[in-house]
Amino acid sequence: MSNSKKSVLVLGAGLIGKPMAFDLIKNNAYLVGVADISETSLKPFENTGIQGFCFDLKNKSELQKLVKQFDFVINAVPGFIGFETLKSVIECKKDVVDIAFYPEDPFELNKLAQENGVCVICDMGVAPGMSHLLSGFAASQLKEVESLIIYVGGLPKMRSYPWEYKAMFSPSDVIEEYTRPARLIENGKIVFKEALSESELLEFDPVGTLEAFNSDGLRSLVYTIKANYMAEKTLRYPGHIGLIKAMKSSGFFDENPLEINGSEISPLEFTKKVLFSKWKLESGEEDITIMRIVVKGKTENDISRQFQWDLVDNYDHETSIHSMARTTGYAATAALRLIDSGVFKKPGMHVPEFVGKDEKSVDFILSYLKERGIHYKMILKDL
Repeated sequence: MSNSKKSVLVLGAGLIGKPMAFDLIKNNAYLVGVADISETSLKPFENTGIQGFCFDLKNKSELQKLVKQFDFVINAVPGFIGFETLKSVIECKKDVVDIAFYPEDPFELNKLAQENGVCVICDMGVAPGMSHLLSGFAASQLKEVESLIIYVGGLPKMRSYPWEYKAMFSPSDVIEEYTRPARLIENGKIVFKEALSESELLEFDPVGTLEAFNSDGLRSLVYTIKANYMAEKTLRYPGHIGLIKAMKSSGFFDENPLEINGSEISPLEFTKKVLFSKWKLESGEEDITIMRIVVKGKTENDISRQFQWDLVDNYDHETSIHSMARTTGYAATAALRLIDSGVFKKPGMHVPEFVGKDEKSVDFILSYLKERGIHYKMILKDL
């Protein structure tokens, strides 16, 4: 793209890609392009000033040809192609913010990023993302971290029987969250616990009582922050976990097929099919995102200190953007503007907790989100 204005390419035009693209073009800040395999997903960008590119992003040569036309990239493709897509972007020597949440280790690309002089901020959504950024900031302010716990959940504003739950993403990913063992840190060491275990009730104003359970969301934090105890817990309305546990123990999440009337059917695939329509968050359906981060430890002066951030964010009626899309997408666009501003531009792979060590970067991102009505309320106290 030949223009004095800087340009950004968003890879993926899904529920998160769309609000990111519109945020970047706001106030004519950037030239923006969006690439996706689906023509339907690109339709909302027609006549908006955002250029759509329809092709298979797994086609490396086509992808790199397009990437080279832009100054920056946001990688928001599905996780199963996320790692290879990111690698292709780095090879094009473009700074990138990544929210593809692939299973591979991002630090495998650290050397490649450094050699190409590319700054990559990965896992930069809401959780992981802001959860890790603020945890990293708190840890950098303490001599030692005693405990770190993240509570997070996306929920429908309207509670409806029996599930009282809706998802921004596919039931497959939600069910994996309910079945994959959770990594925690106990006594300074990684331990694995069953998903849905160690449930507890917490109060969130103005939402009320929510139930939290162990889930595998710490990701890089288990390696990057040293703590005696660390956990991430998913939040749901009370009663939801009991329903999931009943399904799990009854075999509804089993992968091995059952023979029914001469046909082999996987219980897990059947469950996904049934739940897809029940759990799908429809356009215009209001949602809320709730998060609490609590980090306790000792300062250089041996004072016991607790950092806490609370977030309660709602569906935006003005823009018709879901809360989960806002809180995830705008964290990524904030990080991109952070790189563009030069406040944080070190070549290499950076997880949010690394960025969180720099107070200027944290202030930059929190201010950016506040301008968009996303408020992380900080509570600091000595114990």
